[in-house]
Amino acid sequence: MNVTALPAGQPHIVIVGGGFAGATLARSLQKKLPPEVHLTLVSEESYTTFNPMLPEAVGASIFPEHVVAPLREVLDTRRGHRFIMGRVRSLDAQARTLECNTLAGSLTLQYTELVCAFGSRARTDFLPGMAEHALPLKTAGDAMEIRNTVLQRLARIELESQADVRAQLGHFIVIGGGFSGVEVAGELVDCLSSIRHYYPLVQAQELQVSVVQDIGGLLPELPAALGASAQRSLAGRGVKIRLNERAQSISSEGVRLVSGELLVASTVICTVGTRPNALVEALSQKGVANERGRVIAAGDLSVPGVPGLWALGDCARVPNALDQQICPPTAQFAVRQAQLLAHNLCEHLAGRPTRAFNYRSRGAMAAIGHMKGVAQVFGLSLGGLPAWLLWRAYYLSQMPTWGRKLRIFVEWTWGMFFPADITHLRFQRSRDLDRPQPASTLGDGAAARKESP
Repeated sequence: MNVTALPAGQPHIVIVGGGFAGATLARSLQKKLPPEVHLTLVSEESYTTFNPMLPEAVGASIFPEHVVAPLREVLDTRRGHRFIMGRVRSLDAQARTLECNTLAGSLTLQYTELVCAFGSRARTDFLPGMAEHALPLKTAGDAMEIRNTVLQRLARIELESQADVRAQLGHFIVIGGGFSGVEVAGELVDCLSSIRHYYPLVQAQELQVSVVQDIGGLLPELPAALGASAQRSLAGRGVKIRLNERAQSISSEGVRLVSGELLVASTVICTVGTRPNALVEALSQKGVANERGRVIAAGDLSVPGVPGLWALGDCARVPNALDQQICPPTAQFAVRQAQLLAHNLCEHLAGRPTRAFNYRSRGAMAAIGHMKGVAQVFGLSLGGLPAWLLWRAYYLSQMPTWGRKLRIFVEWTWGMFFPADITHLRFQRSRDLDRPQPASTLGDGAAARKESP
């Protein structure tokens, strides 16, 4: 077991998690810390994922690698700050140590301040059959799998002769009408329209995108008028919106609704349901309180009763001093919490009072494809091209380096004038090329994910 000890008398801040919250905190904190304070970022992945941009990767508006940013670009290692790729498996709050698994084996870190920013996971058991037959959208890998599945379906339609089989292959169902669901549906229908001419044996009427939403409107986080605007835009491009319909189960045949109706489809995309990171349970065994899988934090983002422990982002239950409500698990609030925590940690180390989180939401936005979007910003409602441009400008501004901003800007501009990319990346190794591939099973999500057509 390797042990990284603290330099004598020098504070050490460890951030666990490299998502929006953790990456923003690291970037903000290193600008404020005095030279004698060491900073370490621990993450299971070597990059942070810009989750709101995942639907664009699904629709090939951008390449999957453009929705991630390397964490080593975030940290200024020249100042002694460190990034460790590893998974935390245990924590000793009394000794202020944590143990993590790394590529080089077990590593124990000592800390003076520990920040929990490890986010949440996609829930794959939200509905019966979901784990076996549905595709979640939480990671860049998920986005690439969905994109490859779509291309696979079109290729298979060209080889099928039975009309009912072709219809099942060409039906794509999105469960959930929130931000992710609406954005995926918009990107998907645009992608299918853009690339269909590459598949001359596939007819337009054989392709269908449906959204299943269990309430009476889309985008419930936004005003009803904006949700209705998004619905009109999607419906006008051929998306079938099923409102007030609840999915009961998912199978190889499609989605069974509570009403008993079966929506026949080979591809089901789930954008609903999250589950806590396993670290929440590990912390609870050490006496750290949580509520519904989120660590209970005080207003200044410290964890009550556990000196040296802080929490923010999706994994934390943070009260907002503005209205005494619990902060929603969104990127906007994660970024603002990270900026405040960077200030509070510096104040805490200097022995000065910390501040409570107090933030008024600037609004919310959704890009619904076809250079259209909906947004509410500072109480002003926007739709169409202005909202779409605002959405892109905001997330472009969040990218960590000017080089990455420029690459994404060029890719977005290219996509406005040219069809979506249809490359199906298989990532096969040379030693696997001659191995027999299993026959594809229609509608069997598990089999489809195992094969490489």
